[in-house]
Amino acid sequence: MNSSPFNPPPERISFERSLRRLERDVLRMGALVEQSFRLSHQSLFNRDLAAAESIPLIDKQIDQLYRQIELDCAALITLQAPVAQDVRLLSAYMQLVRDLERIGDYAKDLAEISIKLFPYPPHAYLAEITAMSHQAQAMLAMSLVALADLDAEAGRQVKQEDDVVDIAYETFYQRLAGQRDIKGVIEPILLLVLVIRHLERMADHATNIGQRVAYIVTGHRS
Repeated sequence: MNSSPFNPPPERISFERSLRRLERDVLRMGALVEQSFRLSHQSLFNRDLAAAESIPLIDKQIDQLYRQIELDCAALITLQAPVAQDVRLLSAYMQLVRDLERIGDYAKDLAEISIKLFPYPPHAYLAEITAMSHQAQAMLAMSLVALADLDAEAGRQVKQEDDVVDIAYETFYQRLAGQRDIKGVIEPILLLVLVIRHLERMADHATNIGQRVAYIVTGHRS
């Protein structure tokens, strides 16, 4: 009996089932990265040691999912002879989870920085940098909603939010680099430069995720 869109062959049913499972894993990885980012924010701006100490375990889960998703994508591409649209989706997933994995790495780095900052009094700029972190987290959330809904327009909108983070980075960098007559150690200044750089890169990766969602839906690269 010939197959039709209403009566797909068994191999196509199996392939689509694998795709659904893969989508769930990607979204689960995104949720873990969001959690890690939120905890790194707490550790840095609320001086929350418990939050900082909880991140390495989450990062291991993120890395495990990342490796599994990459393997699953490669297997589906090489073994299942997918159609062009499926290849586009799987290729975008492989790139997208790399962005998620990098955001998770930066979150772990921020937690480590926060531990190094604990012995020092909170820097005067720290409260202002909080807004930069909130913006980057909001961008990640936007990109993951776009992914869950496969909403190309929502994915493209993430890029528009990136200007806020870029301007904040340039502003804080100039202010930190221009500080004079610093008494005592300069480690807190250097660590804060790393903080704003990490936040700027996290926002860039969130932008990439949004762009990849738009590509999945439209087939066009922005």
